[in-house]
Amino acid sequence: MMNTMKNNRHIFKQSFNQLLVVLGLCIAASNVSAERLKDITSIAGVRSNQLVGYGLVVGLDGTGDQTSQAPFTIQSLKSMLSQFGITLPPNVNPQVKNVAAVSLHAELPAFSKPGQTIDVTISSIANSKSLRGGTLLMAPLKGADGKVYAIAQGNVVVGGFGVGADGSSITVNIPSVGRIPNGAMIERGVATAFMQGNSITLNLHTPDFTTANRVASSINKGIGDGTAQAVD
Repeated sequence: MMNTMKNNRHIFKQSFNQLLVVLGLCIAASNVSAERLKDITSIAGVRSNQLVGYGLVVGLDGTGDQTSQAPFTIQSLKSMLSQFGITLPPNVNPQVKNVAAVSLHAELPAFSKPGQTIDVTISSIANSKSLRGGTLLMAPLKGADGKVYAIAQGNVVVGGFGVGADGSSITVNIPSVGRIPNGAMIERGVATAFMQGNSITLNLHTPDFTTANRVASSINKGIGDGTAQAVD
């Protein structure tokens, strides 16, 4: 009777230990995850491009540039008016308070096509106190090569504001900076060398010899031997 009980305990203990081992392997297997290529690499030559421009924001509620301190605002306004057949006398400088000279910048994504739209950020470059309520007039956005890639226009959305009373004031965020969501229409795309050859190059976000070899091995295992190789 005692031997039978000892044998049963031994069998139970052995089975319990085996069950723990199986559970441990299952937990370890569940914690193993594979990284996607798009998360650790980028395709060489496929990138965005920066655009920059200059324009005028009109319709401000008295928070525009002080033209006596920012003469280029008046020069820009005169130049715009002359395009519509309105010529101001040379010695006349209108003191407008609802116009501000601004710089524009945007990012042109890879593979962008004419007719698509992108967001634009508007920043005052003179002494405008706020761009809230203003409207950006048609302004070109140029690339580093000097070519026009997009045209921006629209109502400026400002996240900051400022108030003042009795000689004191408070400002939240930056009211002299705003955005125009989908405010620029793409006029031309940027040529890329992608898919013009018989191979593509994947650049690791964190260069590492081991990771490069593992990426090449994974591609070869999934597609076929000789498909990929680690260059460096």
